[in-house]
Amino acid sequence: MPYRRTANVVRRMAERERSIIDAAQKLAAEGGMAAVQIAAVADRAGIAAGTVYRYFPSKNDLVAALTNSVAERELAAMRAAANAAPGPLSALAAAIATFAARALAERRLSWAVIAEPVDAEVDALRLDFRQSLAAELQDRINIAVARKLLPEQDARMTAPAVVGALMEGLLGPLAPTYDAEGPAREAVQNAALLSLRALGLFDAHAKGLVAQTILPPANVAQGK
Repeated sequence: MPYRRTANVVRRMAERERSIIDAAQKLAAEGGMAAVQIAAVADRAGIAAGTVYRYFPSKNDLVAALTNSVAERELAAMRAAANAAPGPLSALAAAIATFAARALAERRLSWAVIAEPVDAEVDALRLDFRQSLAAELQDRINIAVARKLLPEQDARMTAPAVVGALMEGLLGPLAPTYDAEGPAREAVQNAALLSLRALGLFDAHAKGLVAQTILPPANVAQGK
């Protein structure tokens, strides 16, 4: 008779997998994707390296799980903020500002799971996250265009352009660093304003939307 895992066994396995991903996330937040090594993750999680391998046969499997975990969390936050907004333009502004604020608050982790230079195989694993971010904004842009709130445009091009601008302007190697919450929050607002202007909103309208957007706390950015 085949062995069937009990509910308690399944729960413990899920908890162990979660602890491994959490350990990997903490390492990525401290040292980028290069810091996510099986031995280091095992040490941070307080388990043997062999246990990590039972859940994730290779580093790439672990990186994929880490990226998916962060992606699901950040996409959910963007959607929640947008869905709570009163209209299509407010929803778009909320989605952009929420992503920007949360990314800047965890700067090194965000860069690691989105765009940090890595080998081609690992980079391919992270492409889905970038595509999902662009798709979320593309949907919001198309809704606003359909309601004549934005000028006609190809959102398949403008949405990825906004994602790229946010990543490079807030997270990339050329982006400034911020040592206090006030400047970090101002950077998020400026990034959102730049995005809305690029999508075709007049300056006064764009400023009004950004001013009305309720942002999550923009903690001092971590290093790159």
